Amino acid sequence: MMYKTPGIQRRKFLFFPLIAFAFVAAASGVVMLLWNNVLADVITVKSLSYLQAAGIFLLSKLLFGNFKGRGGPGRFGGPMGGWRNKIRNMSDEDKEKFRADWKDRCGR
Repeated sequence: MMYKTPGIQRRKFLFFPLIAFAFVAAASGVVMLLWNNVLADVITVKSLSYLQAAGIFLLSKLLFGNFKGRGGPGRFGGPMGGWRNKIRNMSDEDKEKFRADWKDRCGR
């Protein structure tokens, strides 16, 4: 039986924040370069410093990305978000009720 040593767990624990920091640092540089080289020429905006680009990147991730991965093929994990399996496992009565509910909601 093999036991994991605390040192390995500690290194893994410290590794992921470093990777996340490196990703944010690199993405902030990309945001700054794109902003300064594209937007400044297309529309009249001021150029950004590196820290301002990092702030815009983090703000956009909070507003739109929420720092979460996709988690699989569908938006909510499984194929079709798990709905396909849920509908397949319904009984015939439940399927008819489901169809009737959606017909009422859609007005058809």
